[in-house]
Amino acid sequence: MQKRPKPKPFFRPRLPQNEHRLNNEITAPEVRVVGEDMEPGVYPIAEALKMAQAKEVDLVEISPNATPPVCRLIDYKKFLYERKKKDKEQKAKAKASEVKEIRFTPNTDDHDFDFKAKHAEKFLQEGNKVKCYVQFKGRAIMFQERGELLLLKFAERMSEYGVLESMPKMEGRRMLAMFSPKKKK
Repeated sequence: MQKRPKPKPFFRPRLPQNEHRLNNEITAPEVRVVGEDMEPGVYPIAEALKMAQAKEVDLVEISPNATPPVCRLIDYKKFLYERKKKDKEQKAKAKASEVKEIRFTPNTDDHDFDFKAKHAEKFLQEGNKVKCYVQFKGRAIMFQERGELLLLKFAERMSEYGVLESMPKMEGRRMLAMFSPKKKK
């Protein structure tokens, strides 16, 4: 006699839940109703539903934690579409700032310093953070104070374009300082 395979448990896919309560899902006895071509006010839920049916739109609970909850008379699909479009626009406008690095040595010359400072100014004006560090190789680790003076001089030069986030500190054989751009008014 053959063994029959064990029956698989019944799987019922869940229907996607709306992120807002609609029409009959709203449980509050009174709601503040807002919408186009109407006077905002507080109405009993039955009256608010009648108003939504008369305009052939949905009653959507926008702010459930308010007292009374705020509902809006609007076509829900259109509302979701517009919100998605708005979020997409905001995401496109938001530019992720990068961290640009600038490296010095304890013996960096004035001309090199000026050249690197100009690049850092440009990075800060573009809205990027700047991480500058002094790299100590071999015996150069003995000149830590020279590296710190270099970073402080750099911070003074960058004061117009950016803000020093923290004082220069040693991490291994590097002395680091981070600059973030000043907010534009």
